[in-house]
Amino acid sequence: MSYVNVGIIGLGVGEHHIAGYRKHPRCGTITVYDIDAERLNQVVRRHPGIIAVADEEEIFKNPSISVVSIASYDDCHFAQVTKALERDKHVFVEKPLCVREDEAVHIRSLLTHRSHLRLSSNLILRRCPRFRRLREMIRQGQLGTLFSIDADYLYGRLTKLTHGWRGQRGNYSVILGGGIHMVDLLLWLTGDTVKEVLGRGNRIAARDTAFGENDFTSHLLVCATGLIARISANFGCVHPHHHNLAVYGTGGTFLNRADAGLLFRSRDQKEPELLALPYPGYEKGDLIPDFLDAIIADTQPEVTAEDIFAALSVCFAMEKAVRSGQPVQVTYL
Repeated sequence: MSYVNVGIIGLGVGEHHIAGYRKHPRCGTITVYDIDAERLNQVVRRHPGIIAVADEEEIFKNPSISVVSIASYDDCHFAQVTKALERDKHVFVEKPLCVREDEAVHIRSLLTHRSHLRLSSNLILRRCPRFRRLREMIRQGQLGTLFSIDADYLYGRLTKLTHGWRGQRGNYSVILGGGIHMVDLLLWLTGDTVKEVLGRGNRIAARDTAFGENDFTSHLLVCATGLIARISANFGCVHPHHHNLAVYGTGGTFLNRADAGLLFRSRDQKEPELLALPYPGYEKGDLIPDFLDAIIADTQPEVTAEDIFAALSVCFAMEKAVRSGQPVQVTYL
């Protein structure tokens, strides 16, 4: 049996990638790098058997490493993804894939000439058992025809903007950094296509801090079927981290609460049915074994490159709508 050797860059969320790869029986040697030498040493101590390197280039240049996992700062993703693909390596990357539209176009071009490579991203809400069951119900028509979805990414940790790397790197986008999860959830649940977006944003929660970008944005998204979605990225809220989701169909309504999903199937229904499947119910590396399966079997992973570019296309339109104050048509990459 051949084994797949992996390199991981960035050991914040990237430390969770280690567990994801080690769940797979074909995972071979894991090599790791982080810009923080002390963090790198701590992770190596916590995970015996992995190899640390002092420079990320050692991962890109190592011909025995065929998969690169990228969990660095958002604005570093483009250069690292590009290096990995140019060196003929598969890529699993934390969201967002990149932070500018021209960067996404370039990555798309690289993949066009490397169809044997797999690219996936950690759009992890797809692994939530409650949302997976909801998707089945929608596909089976149990909620009727969908006409409205409300989705709020409630981050609830303003200090991550004001005192963490997000505020230090410049031009951090709460849409790409958080709202993209809700965009992907919308596309994945419904199979619909977003045609037009409107949006507004503010930085009221962060106004007395050095963070200079919007900490809150809210958007209306008009879909091909006529469905209208409202999506917000709310980093400044006084609330635990949570994914508010309300799905309205002609035959039923789903509401996501922390302890259970609530289902209404009749206008006369006094009490909701409880969808008591776990939420969030996943580990941050849970998409990785499927990614390795796709590489080994030469199939597509659960989160495909097409899925990534679709979500990014919508997010870039959302950013343009906030900047312009005007409706923006979605141009798909």
